[in-house]
Parts: sequence; C-alpha cells; structure tokens
Amino acid sequence: MIHIMIRGINDMKLRTKLVLSFIFAAFVPVLIVGAFLTGELQNMALDNALEQTANNVDRVKKRTGEVINVSYDISYRMSNDSRLETLANRHYESVYEVVKAYKEYPDIKDYIRLYKDISNIRLYVNNRTLLNNWEFLQPTKATIDSDWYRRALTSSGLTAWYYMKDERDNRYYLSLVRKIDFLTQHTSGVLVINVSSDKLNGILSQEPFETMIVDGNDRIVAANRPGRIGSTLASISYDPKVIAAKSGSFKALVDGKSSQIQIEPLVPESSLNDLRIISVFSYDDIMKEPNRIIRLALTVILVSLAVAIMLVYGFSAMLSKRMMRLSKYIAKVGTGNLDVALEIDGKDEIGQLSRQFNGMVASINGLIVELQDSNRQKVELQSRQNEIKFKMMASQINPHFLFNALESIRMKAHLKGERDISNVVRLLGKMMRKNLEAGSRTVLLRHEIDLVRCYLDIQKFRYEDRLRYELRIDSDVQDVPILPLIVQPLVENAVIHGLENREAGGCVRIAAAAGGGRIEIEVADDGEGMSREKLEELNRSLDESEEREGNRIGLRNVHMRLKLMYGQDCGLRIRSEAGVGTSVHFSIPMEAKDDV
Repeated sequence: MIHIMIRGINDMKLRTKLVLSFIFAAFVPVLIVGAFLTGELQNMALDNALEQTANNVDRVKKRTGEVINVSYDISYRMSNDSRLETLANRHYESVYEVVKAYKEYPDIKDYIRLYKDISNIRLYVNNRTLLNNWEFLQPTKATIDSDWYRRALTSSGLTAWYYMKDERDNRYYLSLVRKIDFLTQHTSGVLVINVSSDKLNGILSQEPFETMIVDGNDRIVAANRPGRIGSTLASISYDPKVIAAKSGSFKALVDGKSSQIQIEPLVPESSLNDLRIISVFSYDDIMKEPNRIIRLALTVILVSLAVAIMLVYGFSAMLSKRMMRLSKYIAKVGTGNLDVALEIDGKDEIGQLSRQFNGMVASINGLIVELQDSNRQKVELQSRQNEIKFKMMASQINPHFLFNALESIRMKAHLKGERDISNVVRLLGKMMRKNLEAGSRTVLLRHEIDLVRCYLDIQKFRYEDRLRYELRIDSDVQDVPILPLIVQPLVENAVIHGLENREAGGCVRIAAAAGGGRIEIEVADDGEGMSREKLEELNRSLDESEEREGNRIGLRNVHMRLKLMYGQDCGLRIRSEAGVGTSVHFSIPMEAKDDV
C-alpha cells in the first residue's frame, strides 16, 4: 500500500505536489498552532500582568519606604537633640530672646531645605513663653482633643502615621506623629513631620496599573488615578473582604469590572500602625490587546493561506517551465554542443544554476583555448630554447670574434709572454663551456653575470684600455632564477655595435636591482648610439617573425623569450641617442619560475 502511494506521488506533476504539500504541511498545522497559541497568549498576558503587578507593588513599597524613612530619621535625631530640649523648655523673658533662640536653632529649616521628601516639620510644646512660628506651636484645645495627639502622648516614643491636615496651609499630608520626651526637664512635646505628597504621587505616577497608598484608617493618601486621594476604600465600593485584608491577591469587582487586586503591607520602623500598597488591574483591560492581536492574527492567517495557495500554484507552474528549459540545454551540452548560452532570469537556485551552467560551458571553452595557447607557447618557447642549443652546438661564438680573440692571443703571447695568454684562454674556455651547456632550464642570475664577466674580460683583453665595464648587481637578486643567455647577448650587442667602431672605446654598464617585487636589469653603453629612425626600425624588428642576426642570439630572440616566459609586458625596452649611447632594459617578476 505504501509503495503504491509513493509511486502515485512520484507520478504527480511538480505543480500538484507543491499545492498538496502546502495544504498538508502548512494549512492544517497553522490552524492547530493558532488555536494553541491563542490560549497560551491569553494565559501569558494574565501571568505577565500578575508578575508585573507584584513587581510594581514591590518597587512602590521600596521607594515609599525610602521616602518615609527620611521622616523617621529626622524624628530620631530631633528626639535626641539636647539643643532642641533646651530651646523648647527655656523660660524666655522677652520676644527678643525667643527670636534669638529660633535663629540659633536653624535645624528644622535645614531639614526642610535639604530633604525634598518632607514638606513641613512642627513641634507642639507647652511653653507659654514661646512664639508660634509654624515650627514651634502651642497645642490648641482642638489639637489636644484630637485622636492622633492623645495617642502620641501614650505611645512611649513610638511613631504613628496619619493622613491629617496641616494647620499652616490646610492641606492633607501623610504625617509622622511622635512623642518627644525631654528627660532632663521632665517634659514632652509632639513632633509632626509631613511627607511630601508630590513625592509620593510621583512614585505612583510611573506605574502602569492603578496603584494606591492607604493608611491604617483605610484612607487613600496617594494614588495615580485622579479623584482617589483622600477617599476611603469603602467610598469607592471595595469589597469588605479586600478592605479588611492586610496582604494577598484577590479577585473582585471594581467599578463593575472583574479585576485583580494585589495588596502588600508597608510597616515603617518603630511604628504603631502600618500602611498598605494596593494595585488593581481589570481583566478586560489586560485581555483587550491580546484579543485584538488574536483576531488580527486569525484574519491575516486565513487571508494569507488563501493567497498562498494561489501563489504556490502559479509559482509551481513557473518553476516547472524553467526546470524543463534547463533540462533541454543540459541535453544539448551532453551531445557535445558547447556553443549554447542559457538565459534564465532570476537570482533563485534555478537562476543561479543556469548561470553556473553558462559559467561551466564558458570555462570548458576557456580551458580548451587556454590549453591550446599554452601548448602553442610551450612549443614556441621550446623552439627558441632549442634554437639556442643548436646555435651553441654550431659554435655560438661569432667566428669573427673567435678570430680576433685568437689573433690577440697570438700577439699578446709574442709581446708579453704566457701569463695573460693562459688567463684569456681560461676565460674563453669557461665561456664556451657555459654557452654549450645552456639548455632549456633556468639559471641563477649570478651564473649569467659570471658569463657576462668572462665575455667582457676576454673583450677587454682584445680592446685593452678602449673597453671598460661596470657591474652593479644587488646581492638580494643574485640567486633569482632567470632564462639562460638573456644578459650576455645584450652585452655582446653593446660591445659590437656600440664600441667596436669607436676609436676612443667606451664603457659598458650592467645593473640589476630589486624594486616593487620585480627585478630591473639594464645594459647600457656610452658608444655610438643610434638615430631616432634606426631606433624605431629596431623596435619594430623586435616583434617580426624572422631572425636577422645570423647565428647570434640577437635582441629579438631575447625579447621573444622574455615575453613567452614572463608575460607580454616583460620584453626589451631600448633607448638610444646618436653619439651618446644605448640602454637596453627589461623587468621580470622577483618570484620567477624555476623551470621552463
């Protein structure tokens, strides 16, 4: 059964396979995954909201604790301040003494100025000689009868926190109330420190959910929702169970919406009562964005699937057509027809395959042409080398040169004896041996220079003082391999054509130096030189197909071998001026080939 199904699938067209594979591999899984992700997204949104609420409440608790701890620290310092005890219990004889005492105790003003977390500080003391300056106050009957004042006097120095009105500006503040005992005077006072409402509201304003700070009487002392400050939890229809709870997480109706309420207690240090941090978020508000995303995602998925089926069908038809065309051209190449060029647009795999196919065909043709050119150059270079070898075997050295050299040897032997004759015969034998040994392999540059030196020493024996030569060869190029008999023919040409017919003789200079990854070699003389017309004719003859120089290895032979071996830009470059001299220069790569 499975085998029949596989055969049936293999017999289908590519277009049908792509459509069916899309339906079974994409459409059905997308529906299943979409349903699963919808539920997970809703749960994730709720979990994130709960986690964020807990983190927000913890952050508000920490920052609020930092703010109210400033008030506690100030109250602690003032309760142990002996100067304050002296000021509050001293009997003053005049207003001047009171004003002077207030000026000598600027601590309260300094606290208000330095700490932005508090709004006001006032101390209630029973001292009729003090003046009320909103820092030191005589308690009125209403103050004495107030609950917070009476509880402070019986609190044994513990702090308490109330949401109460400041007598100075008639505004309500979260205030620290604490009894201060003046032990040495056996008296006491009540200290009230107002916490900055702007500071508390600023902390809550950064929270994304509704957040409130509630005192022990269920009164909201700070909130990030307008209209909540000063209200009680009961007045905004909170569930009694939530109102009574000190901490925990609850589900309840708030403003008619199903909501989650997070309560966290805040117990200030050494306090009779505590505060609560309450954060509320509505389930509808939390799920609004996920539900919108889910609806949008389902719509996009359904539309995309419908469009995708149509596109798959169209793309599969186009894909099949391009692949059939590629198959047709591959069959042509298989028959040996390499003059084909496949044109398929696009940068996809088929387009890339078509370009690679064209590149492969072009590479095959290029390799064939390159192989033909390589074989031709190899045959031509081998022919040139064989020509050198043949000329060496046929007595490469010019017969006229040999005759003159032998005649000079005879005359020198007659006039001066055998020492110089022995030396020139040795040089002549060395040079002839090197010439006859020249074959197809490269030689080191220093060996080629030795051959040149032998040739020049023999010629110097002939011409005596009429011939001078200079060798300037850098040490770092002496062991570079070059073609044999490249420099010596240039030197021979300089002696024969530049200096032989010049009665005063002259100097031949051979230089070799490295520069820019190449070796620069120059052979120059200060002989007769050439006219511009003769120089142009010589440059033209370098690229002619026939050799004009008889049995000598002429300039053209050297020129052609250099180009064949090192490239078309490595041939000879000749400069000459009549009556001044001639310079022949060529340049080859530093990393020259070791073999031909």
